[in-house]
Amino acid sequence: MMKQMKVFGTVLGVVGVALPVFAAEKAVAGSSVSVGYGLLALGAALAICIAAVGGALAQGKAVAAAMEGISRNPGAEDKMFKQFILGLVFIESLVIYALLIAFFIVFKL
Repeated sequence: MMKQMKVFGTVLGVVGVALPVFAAEKAVAGSSVSVGYGLLALGAALAICIAAVGGALAQGKAVAAAMEGISRNPGAEDKMFKQFILGLVFIESLVIYALLIAFFIVFKL
């Protein structure tokens, strides 16, 4: 499994480095599109990707912990459920903030 992860990481790294080269187009006279804008888009995509993966992992861990706590003490379900939902809201809000930052990067606000 570790070997597959190393191979996947290597392939992803090579493709990630080569992507701007493949995406670059010839500069047209009077065109405002540049390689810098492509790198901004790539940075925004990486930001939202990392935030989404982190949020998904955090939500999975939160759900697992809540289910384990409820299974150990079913009487505390009402108290735990409110805190669980509040925690999920906070985790999801961080992903939404990352999306806003990605928009700021792309549109240079």
